[in-house]
Amino acid sequence: MTDELFARTPIPKAYMTLALPVVMSMVVQLVYSMADTFFIALTGDTALIAGISVCTPLFTLLLAFGDLFGLGGSSVIARLFGAGRKADGKRLSIFCFYGSIGFGIVAASVLLSLREPMLALLGAKGEVIPYAAAYYSWFIAGAPFVIFSLVPTNLLRTAGCPKISMNASILGAAVNIALDPVLIFGLELGAAGAALATVLGYICADIYAVCYIRRHCAELSLDLPALRISWHEVAGIFSIGLAAAVTNFTQTFGIALTNRSLLPYGSEAIAVMGIVMKIIMIVALVIVGLAFGGQPLIGYTYGAKDKARMKKVIAFALQAVIGTSVVLALGLAFFARPVVHVFLAQPALIEQGVTMLYWQLPAIIFMGIGLVLICTFQATGKGLPALMLSLCRQGIVYALALAVLPLWFGYTGVIAAQLAADIVTVVIAAGLYRICLAK
Repeated sequence: MTDELFARTPIPKAYMTLALPVVMSMVVQLVYSMADTFFIALTGDTALIAGISVCTPLFTLLLAFGDLFGLGGSSVIARLFGAGRKADGKRLSIFCFYGSIGFGIVAASVLLSLREPMLALLGAKGEVIPYAAAYYSWFIAGAPFVIFSLVPTNLLRTAGCPKISMNASILGAAVNIALDPVLIFGLELGAAGAALATVLGYICADIYAVCYIRRHCAELSLDLPALRISWHEVAGIFSIGLAAAVTNFTQTFGIALTNRSLLPYGSEAIAVMGIVMKIIMIVALVIVGLAFGGQPLIGYTYGAKDKARMKKVIAFALQAVIGTSVVLALGLAFFARPVVHVFLAQPALIEQGVTMLYWQLPAIIFMGIGLVLICTFQATGKGLPALMLSLCRQGIVYALALAVLPLWFGYTGVIAAQLAADIVTVVIAAGLYRICLAK
């Protein structure tokens, strides 16, 4: 299955076979997020809602930990498969599975012991603390399952089973949505119920993926006694996984920077930008899925030393991402006002939201290009360029844009900073590609 899909299937078909299930998984996760927020909001308890909201960065943290083993392992294993070293790829998959579990247990132990200072760091105060503490405790207790989930999700795609990866994500989200009203309202567990529903969703997804791997996936293994790995191989996995983890961290960092930069223009500006970013997220998730979906294919062709096919894969990825982002951005621009009106009622705020949205839409196109190049560096084992680009878009370059542009253009400089950062990031990415991979 792996060789047929990765080496012989026409590139457009192979790429979309891998990418579309990732896009679908992203959409499912978005639907779940909206449903989860809906059920929590139904309580009408603002302290409960706030308690769960302040714990949102914990998702980013655990997913970043999972990327160390999931995306890092996927990159290395895809290249080994391409080089015909399937036994080595299978052997490293054992480390990724059990390494993520061990790391998850340690992370859960440490984070549970630091619950009070972590809650303070997250911003839990006053009446919000009991709800945040309840959610924190249950969610962090389930950290091993959350962190582990990133491994089969990525490695199954590398093994040529993207639909199984998608099914696991859908199952987890469906269980979560079904259990939310039961645990939050039926058993009156409140914040603890919301966290428990999330963890149980991940557990079900993990069980489904593990059962499939044991019964049907010869390319991967869960046979612990067969585990053998060198420090050099561990470093190879983590060098790529770290870049992926940093991407998750910088997203949170970017949101915080945006909010601080909008403070001089009032709390309404911050609220409107938050709504605009939720709208943008719908389009962004599709682009992220398209960009990351083809990563195993790039890694396989690179490992097989088939440079001609690899360059064709990258070219198709850029065409697919740019074409899709242009169509989605134009469609959203055309319906900008009614879309913003769904979330805002006051005419002045609607106009402000539309202006913000217009500035964010072109950034989607450049974001897509940058993501394809980041995925290319990750897939080919170029850890340093991948890390540099991960630090750029919503990290160093974005911070510089927010520091400089408002000095010249004021409020417009703040809302245009993301576009400027994306353009600069793409220029940097193109330069790194020419240096590292163009030969």
